[in-house]
Amino acid sequence: MSGNATREKFIGASVLRKEDESLLNGSACFSDDFRRDGTLQMAVLRSTHAHAEIRGINVQAARSLPGISAVFTAADLPSGLRIPMRMFEKPGMERFLQPPLAEDKVRYSGEPVAVVVGESRYVSEDALELIEVDYEPLEPALGTIESIDPEAPLLFEECGSNLTAEFTIGQDASELETVFAEAEVVVSELIEIQRHGAVPIETRGISAFVDETDGRLIVHGMSKIVHINRKILSRLLEWPADRIRMVELHVGGGFGARGEFYPEDFLVPWAAIELQRPVNWTEDREEHLRTTNHSREQVHEISLALDQDGRFLGLRDRVTFNTGAYVRTHGVVVPNMTAALLPGPYLWGAYSCEVRHVVTNKTPAGTYRAPGRYEANFARERMIDITARRIGEHPDDLRRRNLIGPELMPFPNGTEIDGHAVKYDSGDYPRLFQQSESFFGGEEMEKWRRAPVGPLRKRGIGSAFFIEKSGIAKWDYARVEMGDDGRPTVFVGSASIGQGVETVIAQICADALGVRYDDIAAVRHGDTDEVPEGMGSFGSRATMIAGSAVFEAAEELRRRLLAAAAQQLEASETDLSFDGARVIVNGSPSRFVELSDLRSEIGDEGLTEEARFVSEDMSFPYGIHRVAVEVDVETGALEFEKYSIAYDVGRAINPMLIDGQIVGGAAQGIGGATLEEFTYDEQGQLVAGSFIDYLLPTATEIPKIEVLLTEDAPTPLTPVGAKGAGEGGTAAAGAAIANAVCDALDVEVLRLPLTPERVRRMALDGN
Repeated sequence: MSGNATREKFIGASVLRKEDESLLNGSACFSDDFRRDGTLQMAVLRSTHAHAEIRGINVQAARSLPGISAVFTAADLPSGLRIPMRMFEKPGMERFLQPPLAEDKVRYSGEPVAVVVGESRYVSEDALELIEVDYEPLEPALGTIESIDPEAPLLFEECGSNLTAEFTIGQDASELETVFAEAEVVVSELIEIQRHGAVPIETRGISAFVDETDGRLIVHGMSKIVHINRKILSRLLEWPADRIRMVELHVGGGFGARGEFYPEDFLVPWAAIELQRPVNWTEDREEHLRTTNHSREQVHEISLALDQDGRFLGLRDRVTFNTGAYVRTHGVVVPNMTAALLPGPYLWGAYSCEVRHVVTNKTPAGTYRAPGRYEANFARERMIDITARRIGEHPDDLRRRNLIGPELMPFPNGTEIDGHAVKYDSGDYPRLFQQSESFFGGEEMEKWRRAPVGPLRKRGIGSAFFIEKSGIAKWDYARVEMGDDGRPTVFVGSASIGQGVETVIAQICADALGVRYDDIAAVRHGDTDEVPEGMGSFGSRATMIAGSAVFEAAEELRRRLLAAAAQQLEASETDLSFDGARVIVNGSPSRFVELSDLRSEIGDEGLTEEARFVSEDMSFPYGIHRVAVEVDVETGALEFEKYSIAYDVGRAINPMLIDGQIVGGAAQGIGGATLEEFTYDEQGQLVAGSFIDYLLPTATEIPKIEVLLTEDAPTPLTPVGAKGAGEGGTAAAGAAIANAVCDALDVEVLRLPLTPERVRRMALDGN
């Protein structure tokens, strides 16, 4: 291998993924593939009511069924158990936490009431039919704003309100009164984002058993945040964390919904301990749609103020987030992210956002790809388009005039995330705006828009700017071990949920260590025995935070090994490089030292280095969605002529993977914008509980997504410069598509999704 100045670089290369072989040859192990001899199968009895008192439960017939090992209700569990929040807590929210099994009351249709553990899933399901529950139905509270009304039914009578938290981000609303009173233009609207969710290909599943050799609890299937979930389970079981091992399996999609701590994540391990048998549970699709975290449902009471020159003077909003029946592990993450990033890439003279977090008799809600930002972008970017039309301007001219300039970076936007001030670390928003317009073919698309298409077809163009966040949770762990064969193994605290983490981590390690990408023996993750600590994968953090830990560990290991080799070879460290299991003198490959010989000098510990990378601040990638759409007035169908996304990720470790992330994210964003909605009837029953009613986009509905990837603003917060890239494809889809439809139909969209029925009604009736 050549010397330092010319050695091969892998950061920035579109190398093939390391994780694909087992996925392609069928040897990958997903949650429902994991089986041990003698495994029992758990099934869950779920409430048939959205809101009801439990007067009694009779399980005798179920317990007597042959093949049934146990039937458990809340009375069998330790008293007072509640699944805790893991982040973004507000005082008083602990009163709204969920028990693993409903106690005296059920609060959403699908809430776990009892579990059956049997020799097969079939017999366990049969036993569910034999359980008798005496319910006393109660009136449900369903509406996001209506549930705050003092006359609304209470989910938790002892709390006296359905409001779990209320706080303000930015200035107090009263401080904006003068700004709005003196503004030339004020625009106010009520904007709603519907409830929808992640719906990954693989549903949730978990397996647990007690190891007979050492009495430790082994849990497979809780992905994404194994170290955090081990702490939660340790607390609930009152077991020391070192008696619990968690192992991540392959994952059929994460997107925010998977990996959080759900009731079943306690019930399966607890049952395995109680019965001293392996226990497995896998949810079916109906269970998934009813009970896995929903997301997005928000109402915005939003106002925008401008001066006579079209400069933004103020933005104020009151966001009400429908978190469903319980506060789950995320606390107020979603609405806090909405309020913190609602200002977007624009200069505002004043800003205030009041947040209300409310429980209702719907499935509990949590995060979904670009949580809080998808909603914020829809509200803000819609308001910009609405305002532009009212003052007779092109929306993009209004955007361009108010963008934050690069000379202001780093830029504090006046908000905070979980008490930490938001400061945009780097960016050139006007530059990307211009680049995206050229990439989209602005002039050509305007000609297409104006071309005659007949009375039953309408054309429109829409755009939406967004700022994302990455690097949440501040820190992560990595360890790099060099084998005698010269092939390093990386141990990292993040998780693989399909995003290509093994590939990206291997690229970073290869560059920092000075070896070939193919020489990285393995990237190990998701096993609490192999990796002592870690924060997992969520919030677009793996590359930025865990990747930086890998970079630092690999650089230090390289320095130590080359220093030892330089001493033996009597050469300068800068003249040395790795060549397989040897360190060679550049230009004189016959002068070398074997790594095994270095071990005798520096010891086994000299072939290992670990790092704990910490960044107090988050990083903020940014981008623009641009859409050209043709509307069929008769059917309400949308046909995409062009869809482009420009995205600055600071530094692209693997452009091919980022392109895939953006395109996949866009598909989910388009689904949320045009089709997906968890609808409920008046009794709180989910009426979109199958793929007949909950519609996902197929290849037919997803246009070609053209991606412009830029690296104009590397983050100064890390040694690599990379920002997160996992959520930008989703973040502004709803806003851009809605803006394009509004442009086509000359109406104002104030609610998603833009289903054919809704679009047709708007086209014909104007509302």
